[in-house]
Amino acid sequence: MEPRTESAVSAKRVASIQLSTTYGVFQAIGYLDRIRGDEQIALTYGDVSGEDVLTRLHSECLTGDAFGSRHCECGDQLSAALQAIVDEGRGVLVYLRGHEGRGIGLLAKLQAMQLQAEGMDTVEANIALGLPVDSRDYGVAADMLHDLGVRSVRLMSNNPLKLEALLQRGIAITEQVPLLTQPREENIFYLRAKRERMGHLLPHLDQVGIACPKPAG
Repeated sequence: MEPRTESAVSAKRVASIQLSTTYGVFQAIGYLDRIRGDEQIALTYGDVSGEDVLTRLHSECLTGDAFGSRHCECGDQLSAALQAIVDEGRGVLVYLRGHEGRGIGLLAKLQAMQLQAEGMDTVEANIALGLPVDSRDYGVAADMLHDLGVRSVRLMSNNPLKLEALLQRGIAITEQVPLLTQPREENIFYLRAKRERMGHLLPHLDQVGIACPKPAG
């Protein structure tokens, strides 16, 4: 692997403050993505330099994270990841802005949700809008982890693409830690599409006795 030069690093550290939350007291470290212009943040708990750091790369989801939408699992995953890090006593959550709707943006995500309400799954909806199924890039996340001194992670994720992205950018994965949330009637169709169409590792859905609701329309 070639040495990383400053010009090749997208994440520029801008600020670092202590942040008290309902889960515990984190260190909030702000970064500027010098390539995309996005403002990013990492929440660290304990000493995260070194190996086997419990880590979550969390894609921004306004509807789930802020409004508690029951149509995705994002808010539940965010809460579970922060609690797991505190329980572990050490870890990092990288909150990735610019990832709304798997990278298509908030308004396009709402349009896709309209199509899903009419019967399309999450993959079909993006395609119908002429948009990529998943356009997220994790380069800045890897740069943030490098800056924090993280050399290998226990990655909390069900998405194999996140593992591949970090491996390609020099972050070793020592364990994939499932981050499984309790499915609901409102999101079971969405979760099954993620498993069947996008390869997400969601084995617990086999034990869920919720039928996919018939879409409106």
